[in-house]
This record gives sequence, C-alpha cells and structure tokens, in this order.
Amino acid sequence: MTGAGHTDGMSDDSVLRAALRLHLSAGVGPLTFWKLVEAFGGVVEAASAGPGQWGRVSGVGPKTLEGLLAVTEEAIQEELDLAAGQGVRIITAFDASYPAPLINFPDRPPLLYVRGRFERSDAVALAVVGSRRCTHYGLEQAHRFGGLLGRAGLTVISGGARGIDTAAHRGAMEAGGRTIAVMGCGLSQTYPSENAELFERIVADGRGLLVSELPMRTAVLGGNFPTRNRIISGLSLGVLVVEAARKSGSLITAREAAEQGREVFALPGRVDSPLSSGANQLIRDGAILVQDLDDILEHLGEVGAKLSAEESPAGTALPTGLTPTEQALAGALADGPLSLDELLRRTKLDSGPAMAAMTMLVLKGAVAQHPGNVFARKGQAPAKA
Repeated sequence: MTGAGHTDGMSDDSVLRAALRLHLSAGVGPLTFWKLVEAFGGVVEAASAGPGQWGRVSGVGPKTLEGLLAVTEEAIQEELDLAAGQGVRIITAFDASYPAPLINFPDRPPLLYVRGRFERSDAVALAVVGSRRCTHYGLEQAHRFGGLLGRAGLTVISGGARGIDTAAHRGAMEAGGRTIAVMGCGLSQTYPSENAELFERIVADGRGLLVSELPMRTAVLGGNFPTRNRIISGLSLGVLVVEAARKSGSLITAREAAEQGREVFALPGRVDSPLSSGANQLIRDGAILVQDLDDILEHLGEVGAKLSAEESPAGTALPTGLTPTEQALAGALADGPLSLDELLRRTKLDSGPAMAAMTMLVLKGAVAQHPGNVFARKGQAPAKA
C-alpha cells in the first residue's frame, strides 16, 4: 500500500494507537498524516518522533506541533473505550479489512470508524446523493432508485442526511439490499436526530453499516460534509445525483467522483425548478442521463453486464408494497407480455386507474413498457412483432 510505511512485526494494537496519536492531533488531516508516515518510514515511527523531528516535516507548523504534543496515552485510551462501548470498530489504512477502493487515494482516510461490517458484496456499490431540501419527485425517485439498485445487488451508499440521502437508504433496505451511510460527524453523535431509528436498523438488521473518518465525539460542523463526500464517491463505482440545486454539496460529490475515475449519473428534473438546476447542469456538462436501472448498469462495464444477467432470471419477483390494482396487473403479466387492451380485458379494470397503476409499476421497476403499448414483467422478453 502506498505510504503505508513499515508495520511488519508490529502488533495491530501498536499500529492503531500510533495512528490514533496522529489522527487525534489538531491540525493533522489526511495529507499531513501521510506526509508524517512517509517522512519517518512508518506510522509507529512517526507517532514516536519528537517536536524537533516533526518540525522538519513540510507543512508541520507551530499549531500542528502543539496539537501533536497535546495527545496523551489517556486520550488515546479514552477514544478506544468510547468506540468499543458504542460497538464501533476502528480500522486503520494498514488493516487488511480497509476498503480496497480507497487505498490509492493520496487523501485517503487514515482511519475509518465503523458500526456494522463491510461485506465483500459492498465492493459493488453505487452512491445516490442529492439535496436535503428536495421535492416530492426527488424523494420518490431516490427511494425508487435505492430499491432498484438494492434489488440488482448493488450496495447503496449515501450520506445519511435528510431528504434524498434518507430516501435512498430506505429504498435499498426495503428492497432487501445493503446500504452504507457515510457520516459527517463522529459516530457518538446522531445526525440528523430523526434518523436514529434508521441508523440502528441498518446495523442491527445486518443490512449495512455506518462509517466516519472523524473521531468519536466530533460535532456536526458544516466543513466536515464536503470532505466526507470523497469517501462516498470513493467507495462507489459511480455516483447518481437525483436532485440538486446549483450550489448543492452533491455536486462536490459528483466532482470527486469524476476526479476519482468514477462514473457520474444524473436524473433529469424540471427545467424551471431551482432544485433540479444542478443535476440538469451535470447532464449538460456530460453526466450520464438516467431514467431507469438499465441506464446505470450499461455504463458499469463487466460489473453492470453481470448484474443485468443475474437480474433477468429473478426479474419477475415483485417489489413489496404494491396496491391491489398493481398486484392484479402484475399478476396478469406473469405468463408473458400483454398489450394494454388485453390487460384491461383480463383484469376487468377501468382504463384510467389501470394506466395510473401501470405507470407506478414501471417507476417501481417491476414492469417494462415496450413499443406498441405492450407491457412485460422485468426479466421477460418483449413480445415478438
């Protein structure tokens, strides 16, 4: 691992304590952390150096030196005890369990605080982000895509915030998928407070994890959120922006994704809505326009092709929470594609409610519409002309 230093023969505990000594120091961010590790040939050596040696490292000034000297063994032990007491595991960038997608970033987090467990399947993930202030359309689409991605086998990553983030997390969980919330505060804090139950369910139900790079007691500060966005995009194969104003933090995540070589997707919104101006601008500037799951999978290379192939046999499985009308229409399609006229004849439903229900089935990813007003359950071949 680049910049990992020499840790051979040293216990995990000594490496963790050394990493915490640097990490808890005021003024030591990720870049300074890795400069120190590189300068001294290892994290334990860097943590054991003195002020005279630290001061010779580029970027380490008087305030950073003061921060390094202020961290005591008691402070390190207190952080470890607080994490353990709240079921939080601290993973250093030197651990084998550290997420591989982050390893080669120059500003990778030196440590990750984790509630829950990373699974191998989490390597196949997509971020869904958007504004805290959002429309009903934005919430509906974030929930929809959270469910579509979750059912397809992608872990849904977001920031745990109000609005789009929360809807995406819930959509993934309700579809039986996994989700990761990357927090902008320490894990002894809960933000937003109304998501406490959601966060507990993610962990307790084994459906994902909470992640932060910040010390346990770090408060909710505006400056923490832009920096955590690089983790959201870094853990993902791509980032889907659902709804974002022109100055939304979601655009920072999209920019991080592009710089990290990840795909950037955006859902189009109303041209006269300020809350969609940022997402629409992304599309204008080259982001991939997304209307359904296939628009995402076809741009994920071999991973997307494999998920598409796996989705088809199971494609006839219906999402939960369908209305009786939606269930009747989906049931009529169980044996194969049908025209709208044939659907109405078989179900004896009025055309107005039936068309509204079919639209919802398409939006929920259960049904696909083909030319000639023919509908089919997802995974079924379209009717031959």
